[in-house]
Amino acid sequence: MAAAYSRAKQIQPLSAAWGGENMNGLIHALQLDGQGGASELSWDQAMAADSANGVVWIHLDYTVSGAAEWIANHAGVGTHVAQALLDSNTRPRAHEYPGGLLVALRGVNLNPGQDPEDMVAIRLWIEPGRIISTRQRPLLSIREIATALLEGKGPKSAGGVVVQLTRRLIARMSGVIDMIEEETTDLEEQMLATTTLQARDQLSQLRRQIIGLKRYLSPQREAMEVLQQLDSDLLSDEHRMGLRESNERLIRYIEDLNESRERAAVLHEETINRATDLMNQRMYVLSLVAAIFLPLGFLTGLFGINVGGMPGVDSPWAFGLFSVALVVTTGLMLWYFKTKHWL
Repeated sequence: MAAAYSRAKQIQPLSAAWGGENMNGLIHALQLDGQGGASELSWDQAMAADSANGVVWIHLDYTVSGAAEWIANHAGVGTHVAQALLDSNTRPRAHEYPGGLLVALRGVNLNPGQDPEDMVAIRLWIEPGRIISTRQRPLLSIREIATALLEGKGPKSAGGVVVQLTRRLIARMSGVIDMIEEETTDLEEQMLATTTLQARDQLSQLRRQIIGLKRYLSPQREAMEVLQQLDSDLLSDEHRMGLRESNERLIRYIEDLNESRERAAVLHEETINRATDLMNQRMYVLSLVAAIFLPLGFLTGLFGINVGGMPGVDSPWAFGLFSVALVVTTGLMLWYFKTKHWL
């Protein structure tokens, strides 16, 4: 792999051929000094950097054609690695290839105007002396690590970059998890204070958010478990310990999500039950009204037919007596419903 890396450094930089670093999709290029600091490099400097002076970290936007072309043809990585670095639908994973490690992770989307469950993916190829990482959308954790390196407070090795990245990715999930738990608690209190129908839309949105986060975080846990178990010289025992701590924190967040999902499911069932009870109460009232007016409607319909021989047609007291009979009938029906505890 070192020979492949040496060949890659001898190829003419794309910035020189295509007229600018922006054509290469370069976000940053840093050379770590092994003491927690780093110096920033241009594209040409990154291509000519000697790994003996420190790990070179090249971070690219893979949607730029120059970055994709360089990774596929000039980076000196294998075909499978190049495809993984350029895959737009990558799944969190960790795999050891000859010469290096391939790591794909996800972080919550904290970019303005975006939903947190719309996760942002980061892909890394780590080999002795070099890191290649790719992304499509900005990831604050990467920016923080780069800033810390330039300030002399960053990781000291390639394995340290991985540990710092996983730690920051998972730490940023805490705010989203706390927000979900607070929303779930607010919905529970709202259901006790008011009708559940008013909270139905908010509950549905919360459940969708929980399901989305859970669907993305479960594969990340599997990738973290594989990563900390890889027998690679790029990861020291200290690095594995840091990865284990990050994985434990991720597991705790997933358990919190499971708890919130169960609470939301109970709230959803309670919403359905209350809506069903409300509908049954209204149908019950309508049934009672129909039961009361059914005989009244029958009597008025019967005495309202326009045929000869109807009793009371010639009597001036017939209408009054008939009205009294209707009132008495209604009273008897109400008394009967009361004795049956239907009212």
